[in-house]
Amino acid sequence: MSEYFLLPLASLPFPNVDPVIVNIGPLAVHWYGVGYIVGILFAWWYAKRLVATPRLWPDGNLPMKPEDLDDFIVWAAIGVVLGGRTGYVLFYDLPRYIAHPLDIFAVWQGGMSFHGGLLGVILAMTLFSLKRGIHTWTLFDVVSAGVPVGLGLVRICNFINAELWGRPTDMPWGVVFCNDRLQRALGQCPAGLDPRHPSQLYEALLEGLVLFLVLRFLTHSRLKLKAPRFVGGAFICGYGLSRIFVEFFREPDQQLGYLLYTNWLTMGMILSTPMVLAGVWAMATAKPVTQPQAA
Repeated sequence: MSEYFLLPLASLPFPNVDPVIVNIGPLAVHWYGVGYIVGILFAWWYAKRLVATPRLWPDGNLPMKPEDLDDFIVWAAIGVVLGGRTGYVLFYDLPRYIAHPLDIFAVWQGGMSFHGGLLGVILAMTLFSLKRGIHTWTLFDVVSAGVPVGLGLVRICNFINAELWGRPTDMPWGVVFCNDRLQRALGQCPAGLDPRHPSQLYEALLEGLVLFLVLRFLTHSRLKLKAPRFVGGAFICGYGLSRIFVEFFREPDQQLGYLLYTNWLTMGMILSTPMVLAGVWAMATAKPVTQPQAA
């Protein structure tokens, strides 16, 4: 019997789920990749529903054609992948990639930054909206409304992968990130034998379910799509606040640790603080419109 089975059982056991769903020849299909794909497809489908619902928009004037979003999904996917990978390289592990530049392309090894992905999608939205004559802030609002579902799915995949775990805890829902599969694959428990906060699930709950419901309330009950940039501002502010809160329970990246000689400040907090400020500004300055919007 493995040593970790001798520990008191956590009330939230770590699942014995293989991160690889299926192997097709040399190709391995991972839950992590599927989480990204499903998240992008859901945001695309949900955005099309929003732009096809007249009551959500000023005077019932639809801001764009659903077909515009069919074309934008390719731009969004490129922005997420390139921005997310570039952000991780620059923000979290630059010395390693300077020493081993070919590792930048080894995306199957993991390493994506939400903040980088966000910047990539913002750039994609700006270029696409200018090209199509769509109000940029409205496109941001529409896309943001469905993004939390994908965030929640990816955080659950982080949990399945036994990565980005939390700090040690004596709370009854602490998780020992170890199982037979990890023992066989790694010869050890990657996070040791201490119960830890399942911070990935905290993020899935806050950045995923809670944030989606808040945005849904704003779009359908408060009709905030009629005030361009309010919903987008609520999204980036809500994500920033959720991320900062969870960072107090999440183990910092090993190569970075805590910053500025503290035992609490992390890179995630630093990158999320400007998001909160930008989101507050966007919501505070958003004004309802009563006529069709020009690009």
